[in-house]
Amino acid sequence: MSDDKKPFDETAQATSAAAASETGEVGIDQLKAMIAALQGDLEKKTAEVAAKQDQFLRAVAETENVRRRLEKEKEETAKYAITKFAKDILTVGDNFERAIAAVPKEAVETDPALKTLVEGVTLAERDFKTALERHGVRVVDPAGQPFNPHHHQAVMEQENATVPSGTVLQVYQVGYMIDDRNLRPAMVVVSRGGPKPGKPDEVSPEEPQEPLTD
Repeated sequence: MSDDKKPFDETAQATSAAAASETGEVGIDQLKAMIAALQGDLEKKTAEVAAKQDQFLRAVAETENVRRRLEKEKEETAKYAITKFAKDILTVGDNFERAIAAVPKEAVETDPALKTLVEGVTLAERDFKTALERHGVRVVDPAGQPFNPHHHQAVMEQENATVPSGTVLQVYQVGYMIDDRNLRPAMVVVSRGGPKPGKPDEVSPEEPQEPLTD
């Protein structure tokens, strides 16, 4: 008998077995046919359940990914929402610094009115920076630090052998960051001609010692 006729024969035997069971006459072959038919049906149902469960798990995973992505976008939107506004008012802080630096110290000491004015501008600058910090914006003033091309902009280099090469010698204009993003790079003067940064001093080799003897 060919394999193509086998499923038909099992179904027929199962039907015959079911009919025979009603009369109480069920043979071994008929019972085997019934069991085989039930097993086939069970395997089919199990496969269908497994497929549905896989679809469900995939849908749950995709929903979770979408939720996490939306939460991240929401957090970033809230965190960097003031980026454009912050960039527009950075010049206010620059003007505060220029105004304070433009007044000679000698004039402040001899003119009480000018001293009061400078103190007021200094206080306003402090309040300005404090307000920015409350919203995640902080000042980048890297004087004396190693040059970082991600946060600093070198406007010139200056020979200086007393500090490691690549050290920020002077800050022309402070930079700003909003959280972990660069809002405006600091404009700096960078040293050159000094020792390489982070390179340990060379140590002369020690003289070999005589082995210890008893």
